[in-house]
Amino acid sequence: MVKHQPLQVYEKQVFVSFVTGIYGCRWKRYQRSQDESSRWECTWFVILCSSFLLLLFWAYFWLMARNDFNDFNWLVYNRSGEWRDETMPILASTTVGFSYVTFLLILALFHISLGQQLNLYWVHKIGVLATLLTTISGFIFVDDLWGDEWDILLASLQYTAPFLHLGALVTVTAISWLVAGYVVRRERSNIQVMVLFIYIVVLLALFLAPLTFTCPCIMDRHSLKPRPSVIGRRGAPMLAPENTVVSFNRALQHGASSLEADVTISVDGVPFLMRDHTLRRTTDVTKVFPARQYEDASFFNWTEIRSLNAGQWFLESDPYWTVASLTAKERSRIGNQTVCSLVEMLRLAAKANSSALLNIHKPPPEHPRYRSWFMDTLRAVQKAGIPLKRVRTVTWTPDTDRGRVRGLHQTTSEKLSVEAIRQRGITSLTLHYSKASHKELREYLANNVSVTVYPVNEPWLYSILWCSGVPSVSSDAPHVLRKVPYPIWLMSQSAYNFIWMTSNLVSLAIVIGVFFFQNYHMIRWRMSGMQNYNPEHIMLSAVARRSSRDVNIMKEKLIFSELNNGLSSTEELSLYPENGYVRYSHGGLSR
Repeated sequence: MVKHQPLQVYEKQVFVSFVTGIYGCRWKRYQRSQDESSRWECTWFVILCSSFLLLLFWAYFWLMARNDFNDFNWLVYNRSGEWRDETMPILASTTVGFSYVTFLLILALFHISLGQQLNLYWVHKIGVLATLLTTISGFIFVDDLWGDEWDILLASLQYTAPFLHLGALVTVTAISWLVAGYVVRRERSNIQVMVLFIYIVVLLALFLAPLTFTCPCIMDRHSLKPRPSVIGRRGAPMLAPENTVVSFNRALQHGASSLEADVTISVDGVPFLMRDHTLRRTTDVTKVFPARQYEDASFFNWTEIRSLNAGQWFLESDPYWTVASLTAKERSRIGNQTVCSLVEMLRLAAKANSSALLNIHKPPPEHPRYRSWFMDTLRAVQKAGIPLKRVRTVTWTPDTDRGRVRGLHQTTSEKLSVEAIRQRGITSLTLHYSKASHKELREYLANNVSVTVYPVNEPWLYSILWCSGVPSVSSDAPHVLRKVPYPIWLMSQSAYNFIWMTSNLVSLAIVIGVFFFQNYHMIRWRMSGMQNYNPEHIMLSAVARRSSRDVNIMKEKLIFSELNNGLSSTEELSLYPENGYVRYSHGGLSR
């Protein structure tokens, strides 16, 4: 009777099956391999890593660009002619794509740590490639439509750089385990030297990165300037239709110290508030005057403009997803809003003892009020009864016309030198947050030049400008900034230096410890030899396309180690690699 007894024991590997099954659809043990990954699969791993980094950058951009979502939708409207929230599908697709690629990357890293061969399933390859191409298309689209928005990344780094640095340092430190395993546990090659060199360069760059940071909120808290005043930009357009009486009232209720509006001159010389060149987006002109819906708003007379509804569009389109929070009374009031005149807005500001910032749109040359638009504006200011010192104007006109607007405080949206500001007689600047650096803002303020920064809708941006000493900001969300009584974070330079140096030392100690442990573990394994390993607890690769030389040597050592340990001459030791196990029987040795 022939007895067969397996020499090795296969233990259940549920986690390994889960990892290899989802990543490469290799659920069975015989489908897996611990051989070297092919160059093709290594290339797909590089593509996966590239997709992750690109999506990480893309997701960060949209997280920071939330400050300007309204401007993005407005640009899309000007191109397509239809008003809708285009940010929602972008955010949804970004979330899905980033989650998918991140999950696959985690599985790939588990493959590497467990010594499993990479073999990305073809369905995932299509998914990763589709995600990568979609993200690249998104970059091209944003650069074409909204290219100036990339500047928000530089502005956001003033706020997020210390935290991004710590996150990157933790990630690179954790990766040291994989790098050490790849470099130490294999025979030396040029690729290993290159990987080690790149890793060391990246680690050193992270150690020194804070030297390049410019963070306004790293400062002595005793040097913090007073809280910047908030200007209601077109009122409170997230809570009510922009440039309407109810919108300006909501802004004042939420602590706005001033009101900002876009002024257009009607064909009969009445200044009214309208941001767009046409009336299509914010009124029902398509129903009342369908034949004139694409006509410039300034070519309507005041009677025609006043007959339009300027609130129903807000309830129907819900541009900021806030309509659900309105009461029935508020919805009724918003639904009955008409286009607001400049006089109405200024009287409201005067009653609230606040000031006004006017963005005056000069009529086109063929307009009847082309030469008298500034006198129409002055008459409206005088009629409203508000002191001239409380009114600032931003006129999108050459300097020759700017000097004709007498009696009003004049500001500009151009970034000028201090000398040019004094020569032109400008009293203040109204700048986009991306146009002035922290150093330039300090220079303006040191020379008594008042600066208003727009648009500031997110607490993180408001905190940066507060730390920079900016006296006022223009915001679409005064109700949000009202909830920021203090900068989100503020830290002294000495405290940050301590955190910086401590994190560097801890990271360096962990990396050195990981490399030492991996190297020590490998040396012990090599010195111990195969004789100390119990063959019953060694798990060989079940089925591979081609057995590696190391696996064959291990199999032969298992056979001869059993012979040397006292197997009788009547016992037969057999190896069946195609079945994935070793066995022996009586009757002699066979292979």
